[in-house]
Amino acid sequence: MRGILLLNGEPYPGEIDCGGALVYCCDGAYGWAKGRVRIDKNVGDFDSLGYVPDPPPEEIYPSEKDFTDGEIALRKLIDAGCGEIDIFGGGGGREDHFLGNLHLLHFAERRKVKCVMHNDRSLIFAAEGKIPLGEYNLKTISVFPFGGILHIMDFKGLKYGYPASIGYGECRGVSNIVLSPEAYIDVRGVALIIVNKGEV
Repeated sequence: MRGILLLNGEPYPGEIDCGGALVYCCDGAYGWAKGRVRIDKNVGDFDSLGYVPDPPPEEIYPSEKDFTDGEIALRKLIDAGCGEIDIFGGGGGREDHFLGNLHLLHFAERRKVKCVMHNDRSLIFAAEGKIPLGEYNLKTISVFPFGGILHIMDFKGLKYGYPASIGYGECRGVSNIVLSPEAYIDVRGVALIIVNKGEV
């Protein structure tokens, strides 16, 4: 099952295909998503929104809590059986919230759930093992270690090569270009992949 998570960052300007998906909306995201996207459940404390949205939430969380609204909703989507989750509205806004939203990608990946953050200018996801990149042919991608050293076992179809490993805190994976529909990178460790939507 596919899930969609709507967050209160920079409103996503494009079309959102929610056909067949379970759609959870977090707090202030309701402000930009209502009327645009079908919402199955509203989740959060609604301190950003300032009123209770429709459909009414099953539970209103306290504003002082251990988890962000986004993490609560992501966990609920995973518990509901979603094996693929698309996040919209996760970029922009406060930098601390954006970094927290990136960690939602790591959380999902460690639970074998494919999770992609869709922003206006980029796609961001975490992945392990052999990562196919051919669908991003002629796009600029950046590869970062996510949580520790990233070991590069093999790669194909990219303009620039990679070292045997990229240490946490190093930027050696910034701005490569996918040149083949058969492109991939094979890694040990978790990689954070950022795909620039614009042409090279």
